[in-house]
Amino acid sequence: MPDSVAIVSGGLDSITLLHWMVKIKGKQPVVVSFKYGQRHEKELTYAKYHADLLGVPYVLLDLSPISAAFASSALVTRSIDIPTAEAVKDDPQPVTYVPNRNMTFIALAAAYAETAGISEIYYGAQRADMYDYWDTTEAFLDAINTVLRLSRRRHVTVEAPFITCTKADLLEIGSALGIDYGQTWSCYQGGDLACGKCPTCAERLHAFEMIGSTDPLKYQG
Repeated sequence: MPDSVAIVSGGLDSITLLHWMVKIKGKQPVVVSFKYGQRHEKELTYAKYHADLLGVPYVLLDLSPISAAFASSALVTRSIDIPTAEAVKDDPQPVTYVPNRNMTFIALAAAYAETAGISEIYYGAQRADMYDYWDTTEAFLDAINTVLRLSRRRHVTVEAPFITCTKADLLEIGSALGIDYGQTWSCYQGGDLACGKCPTCAERLHAFEMIGSTDPLKYQG
């Protein structure tokens, strides 16, 4: 029986989290992913790949019918250009931000956890090097746990064990666990090959450079 919920997108951070949960913490999570109209929907293929690899159950929640709620984000609305990393470095809330995405995901994961009799949710927030979102901060984590403690029956707790770690830190952890990062997806563009220019590609490539390694993912050019 699952003892936790892991919110997994298929990107570097959440895949590292999943392997760490299973291999280090000895958890038996149910992996929950979300389809919300993201242009890089191919990330979900990798979320299921790693769930299957680790022998844990996988659940995909389809939020496509309400994707209009996220339409101000370039990740959802294709008429909005994906910016470069340089363009967002001083922007406190760039167009790559998906409105209330993590709050929405955690709320649904909490509902799933309560229904399944599970008391722990994990998500892969980390300390960004190049840009940041408010819903990956310690302040957000503390606030969401304060709200969830209001439940009068089962208390669900959100854990973010890497919230003070950089992406390079996560890569070192994941490399020691034998994770094949060629089987992950970060690029916001969602093309056949990663663009290498969008904010998440830039942060990912920087992290590999920081640990003196080469990203096995294939890039354009």
